[in-house]
Amino acid sequence: MENTLGLEIIEVVEQAAIASARWMGKGDKNTADHVAVEAMRERMNKIYMRGRIVIGEGERDDAPMLYIGEEVGICTREDAHTVCNPDELVEIDIAVDPCEGTNLVAYGQPGSMAVLAIAEKGGLFAAPDFYMKKLAAPPQAAGHVDINKSATENLKILSECLNRSIEELVVVVMKRDRHNELIKEIREAGARVRLISDGDVSAAISCAFAGTNIHALMGIGAAPEGVISAAAMRCLGGHFQGQLIYDPAVVKTGLIGESKESNLERLKSMNINDPDKVYNSDELASGQTVLFAASGITPGTLMEGVRFFHGGARTQSLVISSQSRTARFVDTIHMWDEPKYIQLR
Repeated sequence: MENTLGLEIIEVVEQAAIASARWMGKGDKNTADHVAVEAMRERMNKIYMRGRIVIGEGERDDAPMLYIGEEVGICTREDAHTVCNPDELVEIDIAVDPCEGTNLVAYGQPGSMAVLAIAEKGGLFAAPDFYMKKLAAPPQAAGHVDINKSATENLKILSECLNRSIEELVVVVMKRDRHNELIKEIREAGARVRLISDGDVSAAISCAFAGTNIHALMGIGAAPEGVISAAAMRCLGGHFQGQLIYDPAVVKTGLIGESKESNLERLKSMNINDPDKVYNSDELASGQTVLFAASGITPGTLMEGVRFFHGGARTQSLVISSQSRTARFVDTIHMWDEPKYIQLR
């Protein structure tokens, strides 16, 4: 699967990033997201595959493109039988977030990127559009920290695993009212807190790379993005756990479903019979082969954002594979016209 799709999924996220970056700083998050969705879908439909969106822009009635259940790829066309050999057909599940951090793009802030994860059919957890309690940590702490432990306990464990004092640790937390007590506890334990407004996929993945000065992600964020983070962390050997949050009183913001009871019913209808189960990265991204790809829209910890020059643009992307056990940073120059110059740095 990596040999067939590796280069093409990089182009998928690159095209989404370029489209969205044109709206950077214009204060219009909806358009920044919409054009990324269009560009991602258009490029996906040029790939020799039969893909199914398992995490996307929402249910079909709410999202006209890249909705959950939509099929993409050349081999989903009506004339697929004339161009696709069933014996060579790549059939995959896809999780996408064409513009992760729409507000970041709209207001020209760092950390937004176009992301996707793929696995063979059935290889990605079809998370409902709920929230998820998350814990991400470096590979050295994998299996040692635990989402059921307190932040204080996990910081002590993390300190031992990384051979750092707690005061040297940096924990990323989304700036939300629901995290006030968590932030207070982390600070009282002695660690430093880096607050972000959006974009916890980048924060989770950064935990797996030494030198990012991010040592953990804690708190509650969107569940679909949790699955995408888990796919990357599984490939990187990092620690990731997620637990679905279905009670509106816990998240203190909008949540699909009017009540805790209705949300539990929805989970049951999706064959999620243990709503309090803690999932690890192997369960959220269980496929034999998992690929993750991201391209920076605005500059971030892991990647540069899109840089336009006369006649083209430059992107930086990251593709991670469980098959080849690689993490590749890809620097691409896109030449559309006769460029008068090519920006090297």
